[in-house]
Amino acid sequence: MTVFGFHASHEQIHPSRLLEAVVHAERAGFDAAMSSDHFSPWSTRQGQSGFAWSWLGAALQATGLPFGVVNAPGQRYHPAIIAQAIGTLGAMYPGRFWAALGTGEASNEHITGDGWPRKDVRTARLRECVEVIRALLAGEEVSHDGLVRVDRAKLWTRPEEPPALIGAAVSVATARWCAEWADGLITVNAPTAHLREMIDAYRDAGGRGPVHLQVHVSWAPEQAEAEAIAYEQWRSNVFPPPVCWDLDTAEHFDVVSERMPMEKVTEVVNVSADLGRHVGWLEEYLSLGVDQIALHHVGQEQRAFIDTFGAEVLPKLRAAG
Repeated sequence: MTVFGFHASHEQIHPSRLLEAVVHAERAGFDAAMSSDHFSPWSTRQGQSGFAWSWLGAALQATGLPFGVVNAPGQRYHPAIIAQAIGTLGAMYPGRFWAALGTGEASNEHITGDGWPRKDVRTARLRECVEVIRALLAGEEVSHDGLVRVDRAKLWTRPEEPPALIGAAVSVATARWCAEWADGLITVNAPTAHLREMIDAYRDAGGRGPVHLQVHVSWAPEQAEAEAIAYEQWRSNVFPPPVCWDLDTAEHFDVVSERMPMEKVTEVVNVSADLGRHVGWLEEYLSLGVDQIALHHVGQEQRAFIDTFGAEVLPKLRAAG
């Protein structure tokens, strides 16, 4: 049975309101939750970026939901610190936490003052970070000299069972590469043919574990409102790699997306006032055999979305499944 989760978007919503939203999502029938991890929003209109790891401790305590987070170790975060964060949450909330690891975006990582590496270097750096994190979670003392450096690190607080480390990918090639090291795969909504190719590439290369899918949606009682929400909040998020990886600031994203046509927004967000259309889109994703779908309503107000999807969309999907 596919798990339906609520995506907590720190770039858009104050962490106190986001905590209220995820508590409400559990009561409304969502099965799980996942969290972004940004230093900067994608647009000045979004206007937030709370620290995900502080928030996750509160959210795990306030709910009984399993949680995941998408994180980029290697520049803004040292991998030993991420291993400690993963280990502590895993020890406090056994079986309820996973972390997805990716190569990151300059908009979050440039704050260290270090140069933003080429994609091939970022990929190699991530692989080193994964090995460091795994070894630390296994209880080893780790020293490492490479693209990241570690000196005699050891985790003194660890869970009995290390949390899953999920591979984050948006391309077929990266999905195939994730199969070498990941305990599962996470990606974002795209045409089903592309998603199927990604999932097949991951599985054919020996990829194990669950497949997670984050789905951007915009819903409101009226179509014009659903479109306005998506355009106002998410038109800065339509750029494919390498643009989304390499722009530095929210202001840069705002400038390049100023005259973005609505058609580009609806390529990356499922926008409709018609709940039947949302059910249909989600049923297409279910046909791919994904294990978890995290729904991200791209608006800043979440309550109406949570109530409506909890009452009218999720039951239909569960009945179909």
